[in-house]
Amino acid sequence: MTWKARLLDKTIALYLVVPCSFFLAVVEPLVSSANQESKHTDKYYPHSLPLGKPYLRESRVSNEMARGLTHTVIVRGKQSDRDVYTVDVTFQATQQAAQTAANLLKAQGYQPRLEPILRRAPDDPEVGPLGYLVRVGAFNTEALAINLRDQLASAGYSGLRVVNTAEDGKETTGPWVVNVLEIDLNQFDLKLAPALATKIVPGNEPLTQLSTRTLALAAVNGGYFVIGANDGTPGDLAGISIIKGKVVSEAVNGRTSLILPDRSGRDARIAALTSKTTVIAKDGATREVDGLNRKPGLIRGCGGLGGDIPTEKSKHDFTCTDSSELIQFTPIFGQTTEPGEGAEVVLDASDRVIEFRQQRGGQIPSNGSVLSGTGDAVEWLQNHAKLGSKIDINTRVLANGVKVPIEKALGVINGGPRLVRNGKIDITAFTEGFHWQENPEFYYRFGVRRNPRTLAGITATGKLLLVTVDGRQPGWSVGASFEESARIMRSLGATDALNLDGGGSTTITINQQLINRPSDSTGERPIADAIVIQKRIDTPTR
Repeated sequence: MTWKARLLDKTIALYLVVPCSFFLAVVEPLVSSANQESKHTDKYYPHSLPLGKPYLRESRVSNEMARGLTHTVIVRGKQSDRDVYTVDVTFQATQQAAQTAANLLKAQGYQPRLEPILRRAPDDPEVGPLGYLVRVGAFNTEALAINLRDQLASAGYSGLRVVNTAEDGKETTGPWVVNVLEIDLNQFDLKLAPALATKIVPGNEPLTQLSTRTLALAAVNGGYFVIGANDGTPGDLAGISIIKGKVVSEAVNGRTSLILPDRSGRDARIAALTSKTTVIAKDGATREVDGLNRKPGLIRGCGGLGGDIPTEKSKHDFTCTDSSELIQFTPIFGQTTEPGEGAEVVLDASDRVIEFRQQRGGQIPSNGSVLSGTGDAVEWLQNHAKLGSKIDINTRVLANGVKVPIEKALGVINGGPRLVRNGKIDITAFTEGFHWQENPEFYYRFGVRRNPRTLAGITATGKLLLVTVDGRQPGWSVGASFEESARIMRSLGATDALNLDGGGSTTITINQQLINRPSDSTGERPIADAIVIQKRIDTPTR
């Protein structure tokens, strides 16, 4: 072990007794140094991460934050001299279309490269190349690639991207920076649960702010969510969310999620979830509730029921539409429902109708809910939700087809796709909507290329792993593809694992301090929910 690696270990020991800000100020540069000079030592990490060639140098620094909770920083590899900045001009599904684009570039004096993308989603029934990428330029600096991009834009090209080839998903030397929270649920003396940003559905907040508000000892970002108003209610979870036994958001049906039966974290599991809520009027008339706590008509991630356009199957980062929806709003949405044309029925704590409204956007009772309708749902409310009558609301959540008891402490965090099942890599990206039939470039960008990732897994001994991989930062960390993410989780001991929200959302805090480097140029991205670890009042930490 080199002197820098030893110093790194000693510094981490200080992390037990000093604020995390000191840890960031002192350890981060040492981790960078260890990236260049540390040696692989079987005594400390017999199973190095399966990223790049086996000979790459790797450093690991661990700290037992409390009984049952260990934080490990892993730094592997180094920046490759072979990787360059380039400009992606276009992605085409066929070689002929790509060659036509390349010929045009060549006629204009450029020297294009045509690269076949061979990897498809592992569960994709189609075979053959995913598509063909047309690129121009190879530069040592990003600034030169940006200049070429701007020149191409002036020539009339659109959709241009400046990328670093280290993120392509092909062989590279890295580097990678990985943070691991290992939670031994048999020894765990803390509390573990999902937490909603801003305490209500609308709005997002950075993980550091959420961590401070919840006094989190450690936390990672959670599931997918709506960012812009054009896609629904900003802050709405784009998938199932259950917090303290209350269903906050409906499922993107068939999408893999993380289930925490109670705040101890014990018996945590990973499963494909579906949800269905039905209302039954006093006269026996029934109707499906299309969604919970979101803007009617906009279904982020799709995967719903009842005529969603263009599909009822899950379709990631896509917003389906439905002009006739019945949405239930509960107090966790805030004070008022989403405004607009339609009608609303207000229910008291016993689900009796206490008010009928001729438009949407009214107050949500603190001990009750609101059924908000558009399209033909308005007619159903008018005909069957009579003042004083009781409306039975039945919500069912199924995990791999088996009913999940919605008990008081249940927590669920949406994610997808599944990465590992029963100890084997099993990436269900096609099934879970991460491949767009009409645009194969989507899967290339999201699953084949390396991106920042937040991952969760469960080991054979019942430990819970929460993992972040920094990315989109050549020289610091290049990120991971879906396949690399699966290999990382399996190498850390996960027998089941899934992908959570990543990209600019990937964040991890220790003692309410950010310890990774988010990829957004603007810094830490506001998120919608997180998985937080908190101290028990009666349990001292070490």
